[in-house]
Amino acid sequence: MLSRHALGTRRHVTSGAGRIRALASAAAASASVDPAPPPPRTGASPRTAGLTNELSSLKSSLFHLLGSSHPSLDAVAKYYFQAEGKNLRPMLVLLMAQATNGLGGSGWQRMREKEAEDVRMGRGVDASLTSVEGVLNDWNPEQMGMEGERDLVFAEPYLVGSSYAARTPSIPTPTPQQPTPPTTTTSSTPPILSTQRRLASITEMIHVASLLHDDVIDSSPLRRGSPSAPQQFSNKLSILAGDFLLGRASVALARLGSREVVELLATVIANLVEGEVMQMRSSPAAAAAAVNNNTNTSTEAGPSAEAFEIYMRKTYLKTASLMAKSARASVILGGCGAPDGVDPLNPGTGSGWIAGLTDKELGKGEVVKDIAYAYGRNLGIAFQLIDDLLDFLPPSPTLGKPGLGADLSLGLTTAPVLYAWRTNPSLGPLIARKYAQEGDVQMVRELVGRSDGLEKTRELAVRFAGEARRAVERLPESEAREELVGLTEKVVQRVA
Repeated sequence: MLSRHALGTRRHVTSGAGRIRALASAAAASASVDPAPPPPRTGASPRTAGLTNELSSLKSSLFHLLGSSHPSLDAVAKYYFQAEGKNLRPMLVLLMAQATNGLGGSGWQRMREKEAEDVRMGRGVDASLTSVEGVLNDWNPEQMGMEGERDLVFAEPYLVGSSYAARTPSIPTPTPQQPTPPTTTTSSTPPILSTQRRLASITEMIHVASLLHDDVIDSSPLRRGSPSAPQQFSNKLSILAGDFLLGRASVALARLGSREVVELLATVIANLVEGEVMQMRSSPAAAAAAVNNNTNTSTEAGPSAEAFEIYMRKTYLKTASLMAKSARASVILGGCGAPDGVDPLNPGTGSGWIAGLTDKELGKGEVVKDIAYAYGRNLGIAFQLIDDLLDFLPPSPTLGKPGLGADLSLGLTTAPVLYAWRTNPSLGPLIARKYAQEGDVQMVRELVGRSDGLEKTRELAVRFAGEARRAVERLPESEAREELVGLTEKVVQRVA
């Protein structure tokens, strides 16, 4: 499986190999001594100056979506958005929009015209699909102000329609207070559409919802150096806040007006759950035993191809799926590919023209969608591989990673351990019992630190990052494309 992702980007591997060996030695030594902070990172970050205004407005846009009339729910739902994070996922969505807007031909023009019409008619990403007041029962103080006595309608029978309107003529229709959209485009750069901005917020909401749930499952006391939401508010409120974020994200998603985008992001939520269950239930040791020796359950044979497949599939489901599908959704909202109701594989005679697209534009748009998906998929896997590597290094406040075997303490087997297992069969029994005995975590850290597991993991991450770069370089040259290329370098430079 792994050979399919090979790419000739050896300069990254060569430059990082010596440092990884040093870090591996430090990781092994840190098993018995107090760790020292890692050396400062080197390498330039991708150029994100063009997105400064967009990203600075992201928090206010998210708060605009997440208000609740219940103070406790309001506080925990917004808790993780208070801290300054990497904003990698919304950045990916916005950069992909900048890099591909205008490539959809007539589709792009149709999206521009639709947005202008929505503004003229008072519609848009915040407009409710239900015109009757009260049906949604989704009061958001950030948009609608605080509830007053006139809004308390459940103390008596609730009537929908003209009789209700006549009975309460004084209740005003709430006026949404939308954040002022940032202006970051020039006449030569296609603008980012409001639907794409909202997609960036939705992507971050889904991600943060998964963090709230993960911190409950993992009993995490900290998140990026601060008390985690379960530690601060309780497990129950954290679970409910995660569900609340997913609910609000679903409403916002429906208002984007694309069935294909709804399907993409809805399956991300299912992928996150599937990946978490796979992580909880899968056993690489059992997979190795079953494949390597059907009659002997010994775990000393080393990891099988199936064991790596389980790990890589879990990595996609938990991390890369959101990046891949949100990148693809971004270009769909920019007018690339087939409109809803048109099958891109069998558009039929003239159907492309009927939708306002030529067959050539339709085909080009489908290619751009595939490029965006390939970029997000491979970047996401590279990002997670480096995250799994960092778990074996001393903690870094800059990176926000706990380090020193936090994943091992949860019984999780990641790429560095699988690679180390190849050359050290004694790891098999420890993996099989998920490091449950006293001293297991320390022993595994020592064995991984003395092996080539960390270096091999970084090499694999570089290969995936290289595939992401090769995909995005198929797009026309632009500053946004170069920033997307820069992200492929940044994800691996965290240990360069």
